[in-house]
Amino acid sequence: MTVLQFTEDLTDRQAAAMAVRAIDWKYALGMELTDIGFDASVLCRFRARLADNGMERVVFDRLLEHCKDAGLVAAGGKQRTDSTHVISAVRDLNRLELAGESVRAALEALAVAAPAWLAGQIDVTEFAERYGPRIDGWKMPPSQTRRDRLAQVFGQDALALCRAAWAADAPAWIREIEAVALLRQVLVQTYIIRSDARGRQVIRKRDADDGVPPGQLRLASPYDGDARWAAKGNDLFWCGYKIHLTETCTTDTDTDTDADTGTGVMPNLITDVHTTDATVPDVQATAPIQHKLTEHGVNPAEHYLDSGYPSADLITKAMKQGVHMVTPVLLDRSAQAKADAGFDKTAFTINWKTRQVRCPAGRTSSHWNPVKQHGKDAIVITFSVLTCRECPFQQQCTASKLGRRMLTLRPEELHENLARARAEQKTDTWKNKYTLRAGVEGTINRATRRRTIRVNSPLEVRC
Repeated sequence: MTVLQFTEDLTDRQAAAMAVRAIDWKYALGMELTDIGFDASVLCRFRARLADNGMERVVFDRLLEHCKDAGLVAAGGKQRTDSTHVISAVRDLNRLELAGESVRAALEALAVAAPAWLAGQIDVTEFAERYGPRIDGWKMPPSQTRRDRLAQVFGQDALALCRAAWAADAPAWIREIEAVALLRQVLVQTYIIRSDARGRQVIRKRDADDGVPPGQLRLASPYDGDARWAAKGNDLFWCGYKIHLTETCTTDTDTDTDADTGTGVMPNLITDVHTTDATVPDVQATAPIQHKLTEHGVNPAEHYLDSGYPSADLITKAMKQGVHMVTPVLLDRSAQAKADAGFDKTAFTINWKTRQVRCPAGRTSSHWNPVKQHGKDAIVITFSVLTCRECPFQQQCTASKLGRRMLTLRPEELHENLARARAEQKTDTWKNKYTLRAGVEGTINRATRRRTIRVNSPLEVRC
């Protein structure tokens, strides 16, 4: 039923109606002509059960296995990956709306799950009047003073609910309700609780000086705990997720010609779908994607990606697994390289055995210091101040106030692989080869137009 619904691009209600009146649907589903079908809500509940039990990839994995058995996809060959943004199907809320709507969402959940317990903790009449309609910025007080007072009321109500839920005599399962857990997170992220001079606890909304949590932790909606705000460039700003599509990209020259049809072009098939938070950079998705491809036995020999996916560590690790990443790596960002003047890293000769570096003037480095930078191994090379001060090329080499040159290198294997990749991507052969990656843009375009994955709920994204 879900496959037919996707093929016809129908809503749940429309698909349920087709199962009742369309003879071809009844035939495809193996139903009797007199079958009266089922309610449309069954489809939504079915998808919910799939997601709740982690079964959303079962059909995809079985289809991929079938394609492997049919010879349509296999290990080796060429594959390409790219990402696109997915907008969560929730309202955009400012911080004040989020605080009030989080209380409202928790009350709605508790009214269904534990109505008797909730009635003993709050004034039902007062809360029903305050949180009956949804919290909407258009209906809030216009003055800043009254808005600040409303924010304090939301915080006090949230604090009261959380204290009741986490009280010693409260049922433990109350705290496991998702809306209640999210309310507690919103309370911590939006408010500060402190004691005044009299020892009383005072709650107030966080301001710029108090700090806010980073984007990857900051909640955007009480109805979607995974949605995050993210930006890409100066034009794209969205709340939701990011989806990575990987597909085969076999060309005419990669396949043998069929004797009957005279053609040997294989279809491009999607081999992996990977969903992350909107704040996760593409480089953090590279390893999980390649791991899943290897796990399913369809790892490529050549993996085409854009410049957001590679790093020296990933390129080296992929090479050891037999995967060549065809991707533009980030260039040297030193001042000399960006200005295309003076001596960049390529002008220095590195002797890894003696742990010394020779500069273009023939002088050798004085210090070789292995360090950790951002959790990764690196080597800081330092030349002596006395050596650089007397050098006739000092102005071309460094602008340091100390007057000496410093270099930061990765370990030997990573450095050599990165240097080789940077040199290779400047050649016409590599540039012509890399044009194959652009085809994945068409696949993403079809996906966003065919099933509107760009605006969806987390459940539909995972499915």
